[in-house]
Amino acid sequence: MIMTTEANDRLLRVVNPATGETLDTLPAATAGEVDTAVDQAHRVFDSGVWAARPPRERAAVLLRLAELMERDAEILARLDCEDASKPITECRTGDVPGAIESIRWFAEAADKVFGRTAPTSHDHLGLMSREPVGAVAAVLPWNYPLAMAAWKIGPALAAGNSLLLKPAEATPRSALHVARLATEAGLPDGTLAVLPGYGAEAGRALARHPGIGALSFTGSTATGRRILADAAETNFKRVSLEMGGKSPQVLMPDAFDFGVDLIDDMIAAAFLTMGQNCTAGSRILVHEDIAAQVVARFTAAAGALVIGDPAKPDTRTGPLISTAARDRVARAVDEAVAAGAVAHTAGLPAGLHPHGAYYPPTVVVGAPDGSRVLTEELFGPVVTVQTFASEQEAIRTANATPYGLAASLWTHDLDTAFSLARGIQARSGLRQLLQ
Repeated sequence: MIMTTEANDRLLRVVNPATGETLDTLPAATAGEVDTAVDQAHRVFDSGVWAARPPRERAAVLLRLAELMERDAEILARLDCEDASKPITECRTGDVPGAIESIRWFAEAADKVFGRTAPTSHDHLGLMSREPVGAVAAVLPWNYPLAMAAWKIGPALAAGNSLLLKPAEATPRSALHVARLATEAGLPDGTLAVLPGYGAEAGRALARHPGIGALSFTGSTATGRRILADAAETNFKRVSLEMGGKSPQVLMPDAFDFGVDLIDDMIAAAFLTMGQNCTAGSRILVHEDIAAQVVARFTAAAGALVIGDPAKPDTRTGPLISTAARDRVARAVDEAVAAGAVAHTAGLPAGLHPHGAYYPPTVVVGAPDGSRVLTEELFGPVVTVQTFASEQEAIRTANATPYGLAASLWTHDLDTAFSLARGIQARSGLRQLLQ
């Protein structure tokens, strides 16, 4: 495993967003270290020590990694809780088990990647074989540090690649711990290089490096654009981007007819990870016939969320990733209120750490068209409410952002469901079409 080895003055300070305290200080990977890691990744790949290993043997190493992650589940949960201020219960019940299962799933897929054959003439047979790319890279976001690491590590290593992984500078420690566990599991040195560093240096060096054959990125739309441009200017490496969203939750007049608790599901969609989620349901689009009922019930439920120390098991909402992020969210809400919107919030409870980056769950009603709370991904616990009178108005409103990542719809009517599914531009598809 390569991490940072060069002596340099570039340091990463890992800060607990709940307290402002420094958790760790790490040397930040330099562009030179990226070069070294890429060279070693190619040497390891070309040696065949991992790429040429039978798929079931690669699977065995990954399954052992999953076992070790399960052994250290509490350590991993606490690392993400501290670094990202994710509620510890969310880490214990969601992120960590999900990451472990992701590694297991891709391990079991290692020997199930098949080629294809096709006749090209009466006496010729075409064969397509799936081969590993070689040295590949992944750049991670800070909102799901462990889960996203698993999503990148699993498929890259199962296929036989060598992987250079750059965690977000704010949340590197769980990825570093997984790297140590991968060594313990038997992964050959140099097959997985974890490079904590700044995006402008280490991240860009990976995007521009001619020795990287493919790069997977999850993060902001602005950074994704830069990565795509860097790849195009260098070696046209394959690039996979998962970027921002401003996802609508669309409620038709029959939404309350569902047997499940509609409001609880909407709260989870909006405020999981404090709304710092690219698929967060941050826009409620509700038919005017039930709008008053939805606003009243949703606002009450948002105000009842337990805000506090993310290390406490009953906390549902912790701080944002930084005070800068909190201030950016606050400015967008303040702008909307100044333009005539109403912001419903229960405020923050007493006793929170004075240096914590807390912002209360907030429901904004009546924001004018074009305002930032309606059109920009805020990445915070802020939900807007807009009303509509017809299906076509719902579709126009849902599509009135530059994102289109995901959407959800609540209705029992199949004709309505499929009409809206065709009209709403959501690349991840409509969740919760009907029950």
